[in-house]
Amino acid sequence: MAKFTPLHDRILVRRIEEGETTRGGIIIPDSAKEKPQEGEVVSVGKGKINEEGKVRPLDVKDGDRILFGKYSGTEIKLDGEDFIIMREEEVLGILTTSSKKELAGSRR
Repeated sequence: MAKFTPLHDRILVRRIEEGETTRGGIIIPDSAKEKPQEGEVVSVGKGKINEEGKVRPLDVKDGDRILFGKYSGTEIKLDGEDFIIMREEEVLGILTTSSKKELAGSRR
């Protein structure tokens, strides 16, 4: 893939697709599916410039799993793959999962 670096407070997101079939095995056509609102951050800009002219780094980073609004961002295609470019303020939150290893380390 070509290297793509978003500018300022923008981020490049790869949408994480949900399952294509229902529990009963019925295939849902694309036109009837809700677009998933979960994605993986592929790359981030340097940050937003504040009133003093200083750059505030973004809270999200490469590899984060995020939730975003259904109509957030602008869909683009890079090297045949679909991505979304959005501003950090459109991110609703970062998903974190606790593995057993992480939990064991936090008990010290």
